[in-house]
Amino acid sequence: MKKKEQIERDFEQLVERQRQTIYSVCYLFADERQQADDLFQETLIRLWQGFDTFEGRSTEKTWVYRIALNTCINMDRKHRRRKDTSPLQMDMDLYAEEERCPAASRLHRRIAKLHPFDRALILLWLEDLPYDEIAAILGITVNNVSVRLVRIREKLKTITD
Repeated sequence: MKKKEQIERDFEQLVERQRQTIYSVCYLFADERQQADDLFQETLIRLWQGFDTFEGRSTEKTWVYRIALNTCINMDRKHRRRKDTSPLQMDMDLYAEEERCPAASRLHRRIAKLHPFDRALILLWLEDLPYDEIAAILGITVNNVSVRLVRIREKLKTITD
């Protein structure tokens, strides 16, 4: 088997293992399904571009979160400057789930009003990651994670839909 084929197979396996993680990040930064799909696709491109340089100094999940969050934050900034998206398809539909649960929909709308870094932080917390892993992904201290989460949770209580 050629090395390129093995790399492609390893990448496909990584995507399969981390699909939910990637899409969860994309979903939180998207206003609609098409945008989430676009973010997912862009994240896959970025993961592929960095796949051969991943050295394993962090866990695979931490690396994927970091790439996905950075991609979504950067795309969010670009999206706010220009409002165009192109449709892409994904085999997950968190938006359909949101329609069945009004509380989830309300939470998603409130989180969408946060600054991108705060959205990333709350997403990782909602994914039930330990504070030290959140800190590693975001490049901040564990204490900073704790303090910011308290502030974000308080802010979410005051945001109106």
